[in-house]
Amino acid sequence: MGDLLAARSQMAVSLGFHILFAVVGIAMPVLMVIAETRWHRTGDAMYLELAKRWAKGTAILFAVGAVSGTVLSFELGLLWPSFMRFAGPIIGMPFSLEGFAFFAEAIFLGVYLYGWERISPRAHIAAGTVVAISGAASALFVVIANAWMNTPAGFRLQSGSPVDVDPIAAMLTPAAFPEVLHMLLAAYAATGFAVAGIHAMMLLRDRRNAFHRRALAVALIVGVPAAIVQPFSGDISARYVARWQPPKLAAMEGQFRTQAGAPLRIGGIPDVHAERTRWALEIPDGLSLLAFHDPHAVVRGLDAVPRRDWPPVPIVHVAFQVMVALGTYLALLGLWIVLETWRRRDLAANRWLMRAVALASPMGFLCIEAGWTVTEVGRQPWIIFGVMRTSDAVTPMPGLIVPFLAISALYCFLGVVVVWLLYDLVMRSPITRESDGAATAPAAA
Repeated sequence: MGDLLAARSQMAVSLGFHILFAVVGIAMPVLMVIAETRWHRTGDAMYLELAKRWAKGTAILFAVGAVSGTVLSFELGLLWPSFMRFAGPIIGMPFSLEGFAFFAEAIFLGVYLYGWERISPRAHIAAGTVVAISGAASALFVVIANAWMNTPAGFRLQSGSPVDVDPIAAMLTPAAFPEVLHMLLAAYAATGFAVAGIHAMMLLRDRRNAFHRRALAVALIVGVPAAIVQPFSGDISARYVARWQPPKLAAMEGQFRTQAGAPLRIGGIPDVHAERTRWALEIPDGLSLLAFHDPHAVVRGLDAVPRRDWPPVPIVHVAFQVMVALGTYLALLGLWIVLETWRRRDLAANRWLMRAVALASPMGFLCIEAGWTVTEVGRQPWIIFGVMRTSDAVTPMPGLIVPFLAISALYCFLGVVVVWLLYDLVMRSPITRESDGAATAPAAA
């Protein structure tokens, strides 16, 4: 493995690991605040139990996310010094603001965890709300920095160096709104359905368990709306990519030649040597319609850019197909849940629905991993699109395979520890049953 591939692989592993904890840090505080609010409104002690358990889970995931995020920040400087030298003055502001959001999240999470019965209920819920807002803000600023890498702005090149830097313009690039919207919705959908899936599995064993019924309801309140709205966010993102990053769109769709009325491809494997996508189901004019809202619009193919500027087409195309398939499943499942709720049916009594929700549990996270693969691999060979190539940004230090293997081993260890802790937290759920429309008090954990 060469040093460039080792550096890219290390960043891929680090980002792929960290992003799971980042998205949970965005959405889990919303779940715990909703649960606590319902406890105050209904007096149902099971909502209090839920809020406390989800707060513990949030703390565990926040701690691991903080560690993995710190590793990522070091890797940016150590593995990509040329990138940081160039981009630091431009995107330093969103990274600084992300630091403030992170500190606010840490401080108020501490207040929330240790404030039970020490501060007023309103102040306690306010602390949890700040945790939720800070988590979303932290993600917002990081995604804004990534958006700048996809559509760089806010500076002028002079002798290969950035001058006339405008940090506000750098934060408000064309990619900023589509990426932020898509990421936040993905976080709420993924986390909501992950939590709902766990409790759906429990309800398949005992559908009268009141604790899991309440947990399922709160999780779906967060996950379902985000999953239903997400396809509209995807439409916005597709149109932005079509305009600002045509090679990425061409790789996503396996579109090798520039074409008016380009077809939308479902499935298939791109053959780079033959410059065609094999075994795909093609919908005539579909890509032109989705990307430009015009079935006859011209879509630029990979033939519009030099071969050396092509992204790894098969990886991008397959990742995009996985993302769309999983996102579509979650959206359709969300509509099914809305329909059943509108009909006032008992969700937990519908075993097929509970199976579908349980199956969806990992799908949101897989969808996010696939989406970030599209975003990052689809930008290659550029680390800053059209400005700096990834090969020019990597450190000249040799032997990068060593830290890559070490970091990968560390993440595997952390992953096992986190899964064990969360499994123990879930399996200690109280055994409570619905009886005549009322719930018994939760048993001691």
